[in-house]
Amino acid sequence: MSDTMNIEDYLAQGGVLTAPGNVPARYRGELMRLMSSFVDSELAASAGFAASINFAPGIKERIAASRITLEKADHAERVLAVMGDFGTDTRRYQSQHDWAARVDRDSDLGTTRREGDMRLSVFHYPITGWIDAVVMNVLQGLATGVQMAELTRVSYAPLAEVFRNIAPREARHAELGREGLARIVETDEGRAEAQQSIAYWRPRVAAGFGVANSARHDTQARFGIRRTPNETLLARWEKLTNEHLAALGL
Repeated sequence: MSDTMNIEDYLAQGGVLTAPGNVPARYRGELMRLMSSFVDSELAASAGFAASINFAPGIKERIAASRITLEKADHAERVLAVMGDFGTDTRRYQSQHDWAARVDRDSDLGTTRREGDMRLSVFHYPITGWIDAVVMNVLQGLATGVQMAELTRVSYAPLAEVFRNIAPREARHAELGREGLARIVETDEGRAEAQQSIAYWRPRVAAGFGVANSARHDTQARFGIRRTPNETLLARWEKLTNEHLAALGL
């Protein structure tokens, strides 16, 4: 108990761990949960954007969708490799779900996870066309940017390094989405359809930040796995979203 508490104090004060062998059991559990959520979400996102490639109206858009599809799968592989250091059977893990499976469009999952599947609930919903894909990418891309600021500071050093390498590419995915949305809203028809998609995706992306006053956050904060409460991250995303949409007249 004394050793465990000493480690918790060390982590709470900004310390880092560097190898699986010196990781306490509860820390390991929370870290694995975080990594599983990221890997599952990236694999599901990749599968979703793969289907969107053929929605693309032109070559430039097809290239953007293809790039997002490829790089999100690559990001999942990088974090899954860290999970492998903790004993995860990485080959079995990546084939355990149909990552392209989606619920009905009018479903409302809230913040809940499906049993055995750690993807954010937003990645269970189907994308219905190119404009819908772009809007989803913009809103979720902004959310990912907010979350990456947390993930790059996680107290398990090898994972933090992976996230620091991933972060610029995730930022570029969001930038590609904003460029695409700017072209879409140049027409009245595109603007109207984008508004409908924003109304659909905005609450579903918001749900990905989880509940306010989360007990799990308190536990993760003690371990240096998380630092900022869910409600604060959500507020940052809301502010960014309002700014970016307003710039486009949305």
